[in-house]
Amino acid sequence: MRKVILYIVMSLDGFIADRNGSVDWLTGQDAGVESADSFPEFVKGVDTVIMGWRTYHQIVTELSPERWVYDSLDSYVLTHRKLPPADRITFTAEDPCALATRLKEGDGKDIWICGGAHIASQLVDQDLIDVYHLAIVPTVLGDGLRLFPEKSRCIPLRLVESSSSNGIVELVYRQRS
Repeated sequence: MRKVILYIVMSLDGFIADRNGSVDWLTGQDAGVESADSFPEFVKGVDTVIMGWRTYHQIVTELSPERWVYDSLDSYVLTHRKLPPADRITFTAEDPCALATRLKEGDGKDIWICGGAHIASQLVDQDLIDVYHLAIVPTVLGDGLRLFPEKSRCIPLRLVESSSSNGIVELVYRQRS
């Protein structure tokens, strides 16, 4: 069965964007040093990406306005906007948990939850995240969009992998049985 993987970058204090929604702080500790990047290896294992409207909009307007960077993946953008599908991009108002469950039961590689703290939070609440792959950037933002808002319950995890490069620490967790 396919796995649902939350692969996301956050600040040391748990934010995925600053108070203005910017991610221009996503760098290692030394500007002249190239950080090891696990993304190329990670993306080989996925064929589907789910994101919210704000993440999609930031990608197409700021981060990569010239071309869709996930053109090799089936992309699902959760939005209430009525937009026609684009090449391998489906805009949908489907409940994120229902979408992830439906896709997980189908054939294919793993499913990547790319962005949207609100989407991630709903999937976490319903125990639909199989793997938490978190890259922690050596920056304390103090305020912004928090990845994990306050929860009413504990989710015990098991560390299965860790690495670091240029001050960025990557941690991979699975739920404990």
